[in-house]
Formats: sequence, C-alpha cells, structure tokens
Amino acid sequence: MKTDISSTKPAYLDFINQQLQVSQNLENNLLVIDLFAGCGGMALGFEAAGFQTAGYEMLEDACATYRHNLSGSCNQVILTLNTDFIKKADVIIGGPPCQPFSVSGHQKGLKDSRDGFPIFIDAVDRCRPQIAIFENVRGMLFRNKTYFEEIVLALRNLNYIVEWEILNAAHYGVPQRRERLFCVAHKGGWNWPKKTHFYSPYTAGEALGELAFLAPSNSKFLTAGMDQYISKYEKASKCVTPRDLHLNIPSRTVTCRNLSAPTGDMLRIRLPDGRRRRLTVREGARLQSFPDWFEFKGSEESQCNQIGNAVPPILARVIASSVKVYLESCKQPASIIAG
Repeated sequence: MKTDISSTKPAYLDFINQQLQVSQNLENNLLVIDLFAGCGGMALGFEAAGFQTAGYEMLEDACATYRHNLSGSCNQVILTLNTDFIKKADVIIGGPPCQPFSVSGHQKGLKDSRDGFPIFIDAVDRCRPQIAIFENVRGMLFRNKTYFEEIVLALRNLNYIVEWEILNAAHYGVPQRRERLFCVAHKGGWNWPKKTHFYSPYTAGEALGELAFLAPSNSKFLTAGMDQYISKYEKASKCVTPRDLHLNIPSRTVTCRNLSAPTGDMLRIRLPDGRRRRLTVREGARLQSFPDWFEFKGSEESQCNQIGNAVPPILARVIASSVKVYLESCKQPASIIAG
C-alpha cells in the first residue's frame, strides 16, 4: 500500500531499491554491450536483472558516474565504425544519437558520419548478439519514419526479426509520463514486457515525498520576471493547466533542458508558501527512478544532462527481465517451447 506523499520514506523508494539491487559479482553472467551508455540508466536495469554490462560512452562525467555506481566497466571512447568491442556479447543495447534527421541536418540517413545508428548496426553485424535493443524519441516513428525504416531494413538484412513499441514509463513503475520508442532485433520468440502499473502509476508526490515540501539551501527560486515569462509562454502554447509539478499524478517527461535550464518549460515545484523553485538533481533523479544511492559525477549541469538523457532504470529492469526470458527460451528445444 502506498504511503502519503509527505512520508519520510515513500513506498516508491522501497520499490526502486528492491528492484534495482545490483550484485557485485556478475563476471560469469550474460554479457551486455551498452553503446552510447550515458551514466548507465539502462545498464543499471540490466545489472539488477543479473546481466554483466560493458559500457561505451564519450563523456567523461557520464563514464565516471557509470563506474562509480555499477559493477560493469565503462570505456570512455568516441564510438566509430572501427571501435573494438568485447567479444561474444549476448545482448547489445543503446541509445544512438540521431543527428541526420534534424531539420538542419543534411538528411544523409545511415551515411551521415554524425549519426550513431551506423555504429550500432555495425556492432550488431560484428558481434551477432542474440538480441539487440535501441531506445529513441517517439518522433522517430513519425516525422523521421523514412529514416527509421532504413534502420529496420538494415537490421533485417542481418537476419533479425525487428519489432518496436512506444512504451510509457509510467506503466512500468516510473513516476513520469515518459514515452520513448524501443526497437528490438531478435531471432524469434520475443515478448514485450507486460504493464505493471497501468492502473495505479506512481505519482510525482510519491516519488519526491517530503522533498516536495522543502526548500534546500541551494534552491533556485523563480523570480518575478520568470513568473511573467512562464505565464506568457503557457498562454502562447495554449496551456490550460499550469505546468508546475503536480504531485497527485506522474510527472511530465524529464529532459536535459527542462531540468537544467531556466526556460518556460522548466520543471518546478510550487511550495506551500506560494514560492516556486526548480527541481534539484536528486529530485530529477527520483522522477527518472534512480535510487538515492546512485551518485552522479560532474557539475550540476552535467548531472542534469546525464539524468535527462538516461533510460529510466526501472523501465530498463522490466525490459531486461523480458530479455532474460527470451534468452532462456533460445536455449530450449523447439518442442519444449511449443509445449
């Protein structure tokens, strides 16, 4: 049963701590190559499900965060088509950057050297894992549909079955209405994870607990000028309900921009005394389902960027559990599977 939002230890914290326990001895477990790994949000979910991870990430702070919190290694490297990876990976995961289909890009698709997908596909080609999964923004299925189809075709040409879904993180225990595209390349028999919190999602208030009513010494309060700017921003965008953090429902999507920057769309809390303040790093991390023991390295801006870019670990944990079931089914004779 969930606790009151002002509780000193919300049930939500018990939930993520229980789900995201990481063993310190994963050397003999199934190996996951984590490309464009960031701070390790997806890796945390996979390690909690019993996988061994090896991350590849170019940003120093993100690598430091990964190494500090996870059992797996994190190689600081700018990924290219020539990057050497650990051999015999069972799984490849990642969130490749996708520059080429931006409005200002050159629209070169898989031939664009700034794009992470040729690297991801090449890694799948060379390592031939049992399953590969990438995450991206949901808009990839719409305004960038042609490019997405090019990626799917490339994976199918490597003899994989390719499936995709838009998953809402709130349906799996994350206190945030975050919708992202997940694409899975497999050999047959993949099943998407079932929704665990569809009817009773965790709310922002349950995630933040008493933090939502406090004003830490380093709080960044909105000025009168910011209030006026936000009012104009919401009016121009035809926003009916003010976009303050509403504690009785899941949060809107946490991004780098709305967590770290003082913009009209910033995530902010209205305190009982009427003042409004921006979210702290820890509050943003909780909304992304990072446990409080997970420590971020680097400047405040860097930490916010790491959090906003991450796959919520709780969602990653659910996906990882489905991957484990899939891999176990691959080892069984067809007659047993058909059962």
